[in-house]
Amino acid sequence: MRAKDAVGRYGEDVAAAWARDAGWTVLDRNWRGDGGELDLVALDGDELVAVEVKTRRSTAFGHPAEAVTARKLARVRRLTTQWLVAHDTRPASVRIDVIAILLRRGQPLVLEHLAGVVR
Repeated sequence: MRAKDAVGRYGEDVAAAWARDAGWTVLDRNWRGDGGELDLVALDGDELVAVEVKTRRSTAFGHPAEAVTARKLARVRRLTTQWLVAHDTRPASVRIDVIAILLRRGQPLVLEHLAGVVR
């Protein structure tokens, strides 16, 4: 596994653990649809949450959340619709969140949760 992939996988593990600790029910991880993948799908109460996880080892190329562009959010919206159809479910509401994780050597992990980036 490439170092970049290992960092991303670790970040997704951290995000899933954070979601569970926050009381969410994790329904899916790394769900593949046409044209991409949803990192995390969970229930926060009765609201379905599709989560894009971005993990970086530094801010040399910007904050991890900055990597979630309008194009990426459009893809997450499409994939969330596909997920809902594939699972034949109609939650009370749906939102898209971003979890940005910064892993700097010798420093504590920083996790930032951006809720409702796109509704």
